[in-house]
Amino acid sequence: MLYYLYEFWNSAMENGAGWAKAFSFLNLFQYITFRALFACVMAFTMSLILGPRLITMLKLLKAGQPIRGAELMRGLAEAHGAKAGTPTMGGVMIIGTVLISVLFCGRILNPFLVVTCCSMVALGLLGFLDDYKKVVKKSSDGVSAKTKLLWQLGVGVIVAAFLYFNKYTSEYTLVDQSMSISEISFPLFKGSIVDLKWLIIPFFVILCIGSSNAVNLTDGLDGLAIGVTIVVSLAYSVIAYLSQHQWLATEYLSIPHNPFLGEITVFLMALVGAGFGFLWFNCHPAKVFMGDTGSLAIGGSLGTVAICTKQELLLVIIGGVFVMEAVSVILQVGSFKLRGKRIFKMAPIHHHFELGGWHENQVIIRFWILSIFLALVGLGLIKVL
Repeated sequence: MLYYLYEFWNSAMENGAGWAKAFSFLNLFQYITFRALFACVMAFTMSLILGPRLITMLKLLKAGQPIRGAELMRGLAEAHGAKAGTPTMGGVMIIGTVLISVLFCGRILNPFLVVTCCSMVALGLLGFLDDYKKVVKKSSDGVSAKTKLLWQLGVGVIVAAFLYFNKYTSEYTLVDQSMSISEISFPLFKGSIVDLKWLIIPFFVILCIGSSNAVNLTDGLDGLAIGVTIVVSLAYSVIAYLSQHQWLATEYLSIPHNPFLGEITVFLMALVGAGFGFLWFNCHPAKVFMGDTGSLAIGGSLGTVAICTKQELLLVIIGGVFVMEAVSVILQVGSFKLRGKRIFKMAPIHHHFELGGWHENQVIIRFWILSIFLALVGLGLIKVL
């Protein structure tokens, strides 16, 4: 809305309207930096205002988080048992404040913004149904794994097809050459690494599913997932902003450029603001959990952002904590099925460190530190050569 107010004012200025000079401050609304900052502050403020009300409502609805049994939690059953009954589905607040901020501050018809928001909503709905089943059944079992995977697969296919077949989102510039969305790039290379052609669609689908589930697996300690989300979102907001500017992207940084990419910055900064607002209530001891409603939505949207910016491989570094959590589960399950032995004391890996003697707060803060470090490394790689 802010940008369209600017366009209305600019048109009035060009036509010599007398009132336009008095509203010259509306010129600010054309700048992505201003609108992104406004979206961040707006989402944060709304979260602080709505948070207590949402927590109260969830308590009245008895939407408490079921905790896995002692046989599954092993040595952590006592430490995490006190969390039983803490309101879940707090991801509704994250999604809601992000969408409102984006609608107010973003150019809502921007194709990159549309597909990112839609992926968040679609996967957030899946997470909500999963959380709702857990609350109703008073069990840690929600939507079946098959149903969840099929839903994620459907969302991934739609996102990939939209980006692949839309002319505004499928064409980029890398250095001085045109680049298709089917090509894979990495900051250390001046050109694309490989052109996957139509195989890029299943690649995008796998990325969306993997990112969504990785954030979901990370959401096991108070403030852990949302803290890492804030860091990753900040890093990619920088990348999205730089990728929109032709000279910076093509001549100085040698990263994929698309003139429509900048609006993703508004989405990401709204997510940062919503993340800080949610962390206010989610820090240890948590008063509310994001649940699958938040984690699946955040993971899917971050995966979509990585695709839009053509920095899919860089997500492995910047989102390294998410990757580490997901890989630890894959290795644990694979090792137990193949060898009958566990690699870690417990997976995801944050529980391994808890069982190793780290206090929950130590695990959280150290993982935050690691996330910040990896994000700086990822951003540093953009201008190594």
